[in-house]
Amino acid sequence: MNLTPDTTLPGTPKARTSRSASKQDPATPAVNPGVASVTQLSAKLAEYLTPSELKKVKEAYRFSDEMHLGQVRKSGEPYISHPIAVAEICADWKLDAQAIMAALLHDVMEDQDVKKDELIERFGAPVATLVDGLSKLEKIEFQSLIEQQAENFRKMLLAMASDVRVILIKLADRLHNMRTLEHMTAAKKRRIASETMEVYVPIAHRLGLNNIYRELQDLAFSHLYPVRYRTLSKAVKAARGNRREVVKKILESVKTTLQLAELPAEVYGREKTLYGIYKKMRSKRLSFSQVLDVYGFRVVVDSFANCYVALGTLHGLYKPMPGKFKDYIAIRKLNGYQSLHTTLIGPYGTPVEFQIRTQEMHRTAESGVAAHWLYKNGDSNLSDLQQRTHAWLQSLLDIQQQTGDSAEFLEHVKVDLFPDSVYVFTPKSKIIALPRGATALDFAYTIHTGIGDHTVSVKINNEAASLRTELRNGDIVEIVTDPHSRPSPTWLAFVRTGKARSAIRHHLRTINLNESVELGQELLAQALTSLNINPDLPPPTIAKLLNESSATSMDELYADIGIGKRMAALVARHIFGLIDDDLASLPSDQHASAGELDPVTIYGSEGVSVQLAPCCLPIPGDQIIGQLRRDQGLIVHTGDCMGAKRARGKEPERWIAVQWGTELNRRFDCRIRLLINNEKGILARVAAEIGESDANISYVGMDEDEEHVMTQLRFTIQIKDRVHLAHLIRNLRGVAGVTRVERERN
Repeated sequence: MNLTPDTTLPGTPKARTSRSASKQDPATPAVNPGVASVTQLSAKLAEYLTPSELKKVKEAYRFSDEMHLGQVRKSGEPYISHPIAVAEICADWKLDAQAIMAALLHDVMEDQDVKKDELIERFGAPVATLVDGLSKLEKIEFQSLIEQQAENFRKMLLAMASDVRVILIKLADRLHNMRTLEHMTAAKKRRIASETMEVYVPIAHRLGLNNIYRELQDLAFSHLYPVRYRTLSKAVKAARGNRREVVKKILESVKTTLQLAELPAEVYGREKTLYGIYKKMRSKRLSFSQVLDVYGFRVVVDSFANCYVALGTLHGLYKPMPGKFKDYIAIRKLNGYQSLHTTLIGPYGTPVEFQIRTQEMHRTAESGVAAHWLYKNGDSNLSDLQQRTHAWLQSLLDIQQQTGDSAEFLEHVKVDLFPDSVYVFTPKSKIIALPRGATALDFAYTIHTGIGDHTVSVKINNEAASLRTELRNGDIVEIVTDPHSRPSPTWLAFVRTGKARSAIRHHLRTINLNESVELGQELLAQALTSLNINPDLPPPTIAKLLNESSATSMDELYADIGIGKRMAALVARHIFGLIDDDLASLPSDQHASAGELDPVTIYGSEGVSVQLAPCCLPIPGDQIIGQLRRDQGLIVHTGDCMGAKRARGKEPERWIAVQWGTELNRRFDCRIRLLINNEKGILARVAAEIGESDANISYVGMDEDEEHVMTQLRFTIQIKDRVHLAHLIRNLRGVAGVTRVERERN
């Protein structure tokens, strides 16, 4: 049964009108009628859909065809070719009729202004909800393209959290767009390819869609670095001919050996993706000729036990490389992937990678979460893979509830999309998967947000460790909590997962509200004063401001400014536009810019809403500058801090003038570095001199050179100001055995 009597897509105008004008100039090239075949889509759907379901899909196709009539793609094909191609990809996964209908309709809301209510009436609520989750937010005005993209991703990911079919259709949509990207401008190619590599590739990997993951990687690579792609492609083709005999010899040897062992198995060679080769060359600084494992082999056996039997058989045929065996069957990857990986020394000393798996593991490896639709077994219970996916999708909702805006939400999610993982154990031997680089504190938040918030210490492999300790595969982690403990803003400097970061920021936002309100009120008052506006705003202006800013109260608005979520200068300019005409008519030379605001006074003891930057550790007497960081408040840097200079170049509007107060009744951390002769008693003499100079030592470290002649001592000391530091350094230079003393920067 075909969706239309034609065997190719309708390309000729019919006697009806379209809701939209063509997306292409009328002088577009002639349509290629063989781009996407409705007959081919019909044949795929007829394999698994019922006649009644096919009828509904046909209705969706007709509606989509009507809505897109007159539209053409950049390539010149009718626009309907794109929805059909997306539906074909979804049909390869054997997604259900609702998903296929949504794939055919996925652009009608965005391009043709079709309302969700109309889709509900025609095709039902589930299909309309899928299409709505796929539609972009074109009608809302955003402050920037970045904010718009972030909100689009947020909407898509949250829709995906309630129905994973949303992201499967979106990935199919992105795959077809990437396959046809050559008709776009160079700038648009780079932007779309970069977005694909940054967001969609890791999502495909996270869901176990390895075929799409690899193809999207290579397509994005080809548009981001076209010259490198072409060069590498030529090199691989040349190597393919040179190594053909080696591959053939290995393939025959492996098949013969497995047959002699009476192991039923499918064996075939596979080639690394171009991006995989490029990534290895970059990370390990290799030339192409040094990348020896361009080819690998996959062995698919009939049972779980035979995976290990095949492994032993292969190790008997070729010698394994030490440290190159990974058992992803016993401990599967986050996305459900299972296989045995081993690298063997093949003929002529060439390293060869083998992957050994069962047919079930192979289906999951290639189709990931989509395997749920590919191979239905009638079991209503969620598989282990589906449970893992559901848990991750649920974590998106948790992050959303704790996150202030779309950009921050996307930042947290992208952190969790990195494919590399470490696998650690709870004291009860439960396996927990975390992103590589995750710390013990990330582990605590992964178990439960309440445990993370009340963490005081950690034991790793039964030994006390720091909360910032990076975890390694196989670590046994035990968290010690205290009901009176609370998150610290310093935790944000080392946590790795989005869940931990959003939970800490959520806590800081709620617990330190009063302090943030005070800081925000001060910043807004200064910004208003610089524009010759009285900070005591009249009630009508306040009412307008709250209505247009979506804040429920001035305290909420002050708090947003205090934690860096809103810019005081921008709010002040907005207020300037709300006040009466008399004030609005002030001469332009009476208006000060945001950079001319009176400096904020810093006393060093304000708490979490005002923090001294750990990169440069400013002390009284230093020239300082303030950075408003989102959800971290005001961060104070030294004027010559290199990190501050780089950040200021990217977001100059987030920097304000600050100055030290006159009464500073506290001590400040400062780092110093000493070069000393490695001799007996030198550390004691240095420590004694620091104490006699009325300074406290909070940290000491030592770096020795290979000859043990000179040693570098690093101290973090607590002092009053620059004068106190100068006095201390002068005294340390007089200690016997000290050859150099300097303040350590950045």
